[in-house]
Amino acid sequence: MKLNLSKVFRFRRKVNRKYKDVLFRFIFRDKKDLLSLYNAINGTDYQNPEELEINTLENVIYMKMKNDLSFLVGASMNLYEHQSTWNPNMPLRGLFYFAELYERYVNSQGYRLTGSTRIPLPFPNYIVFYNGMEWEAEQTELTLSEAFEEQGEDRKPALECRATILNINSGHNRELMEKCRRLEEYAEFIQRIRDNLQKGMRLEGAVERAIEYCLAHGILADILRKGQMEVRNMLLEEYNEKAEREYLRKESLEEGIKQGREEGRKEGREEGRKEGIALGGFEILAGLVEDGIISMDQAEERVKERKEEFILWYQEHKKR
Repeated sequence: MKLNLSKVFRFRRKVNRKYKDVLFRFIFRDKKDLLSLYNAINGTDYQNPEELEINTLENVIYMKMKNDLSFLVGASMNLYEHQSTWNPNMPLRGLFYFAELYERYVNSQGYRLTGSTRIPLPFPNYIVFYNGMEWEAEQTELTLSEAFEEQGEDRKPALECRATILNINSGHNRELMEKCRRLEEYAEFIQRIRDNLQKGMRLEGAVERAIEYCLAHGILADILRKGQMEVRNMLLEEYNEKAEREYLRKESLEEGIKQGREEGRKEGREEGRKEGIALGGFEILAGLVEDGIISMDQAEERVKERKEEFILWYQEHKKR
């Protein structure tokens, strides 16, 4: 497929690359808020934020990216991640993260792997906060062992990593939200932006309107007053990157229409045109679902009579 690269590069120049932190990490950068989140999840009542030791990884092995939040409190090592698209590989990511976290811990404590005594390790907790639209359950658990190709009742894998996935979309996990007001505010803020986008607002307007609403109603108000521009730029960068992908999908649609027309000349113009549009349209809808703009049900409604075909295509698409 031939792309207009000048358009792509022009799109990229609009993105402010200075703002690299995701909004979730930015909001929970304060130890007090992070400790509140920990207490809400674990049913604990730690009061002193200074008991919490942040050890977020800057460059995780193999991935060259930051994980969202990792910290030690009491005798537990906690890894918190945020995901806006469904990712079944979170346990594998967790394995990479924990391997480096534990290596750092052992070295910092002066333990020797060759010693004759067992090294005491903090208990690992891995929580993924999900706010995409592909999955509606309140909570689920993913395990690394599910990915192993060779299974057997009598065989136990040498490795395991469990990721607890919590749905933090507005209206979900209400008890957790009530215990951690900051998390509830984050969910409300994101939902406001989505609602504005669904009303047909342009991105900048949707973000601005959501910020105005939240400031007026005391939602993330302290953070927005101090860092409104920073929050705005982070959101625009995140969505601009999605817009880049959406642009490429539109190119795919045009290519699909072109191919459909060419095929139509050979086997019937109308049928070929429909097929080309459908394939390109499927790409766009899949992208909107993955980016959390629309739900899977909304995508299926848009394809109507080709619903079953789209579902099968989407399942294959997710495997690639």
